[in-house]
Amino acid sequence: MSKIIITAIGKDRPGIVSSVAQVLFQLGCNIENVSQTILQSEFAGIYIVSTPDGTDFDAFSQAFHDAFNEKGLHIHIKPMDTEAPLTDIDGEHFIITTIGPDSRGLVYDISCIVAEAGVNIINLKAVFEGGNNPERNIMVYEVLVPDTLDRHLLSATLKEKAASLNLALTFQHKNIFDTVNRI
Repeated sequence: MSKIIITAIGKDRPGIVSSVAQVLFQLGCNIENVSQTILQSEFAGIYIVSTPDGTDFDAFSQAFHDAFNEKGLHIHIKPMDTEAPLTDIDGEHFIITTIGPDSRGLVYDISCIVAEAGVNIINLKAVFEGGNNPERNIMVYEVLVPDTLDRHLLSATLKEKAASLNLALTFQHKNIFDTVNRI
């Protein structure tokens, strides 16, 4: 079996996930991983699927596109690279949360520090509603910090940048974050 990555983007409406799952089922595929979200009024979904042995990629792509051509869903399909993912490195998951006023470049400023440290962003949720209430502008990064990295230095560097941007920033181990947010 080979694996394929499918991205689907379009105006949100009920039934998108069901429609995608139905077509994949009809094509004999198994959904292994899916991540989908609604950003404002737009649906975005990423699917990793295993295909039956002998699946012709071009025929699969055409059949999938044909199923959604007139439904306003923009589809991108590509074979999955079989290299080991970056998430297989030795490290621990941390959560970086920022709260504060919206300004152009916030994601860039924080993600640059993360990238320069060699830390991989696993998940990012950023909600910017603008206005005078800084609590309406939140970014939550889940990151994989290599065991070899000085976490205290990374935290201090992030907090220094956040302070210069008038942001409150927390840097917590994911287990602590999950426990605190479950209470």
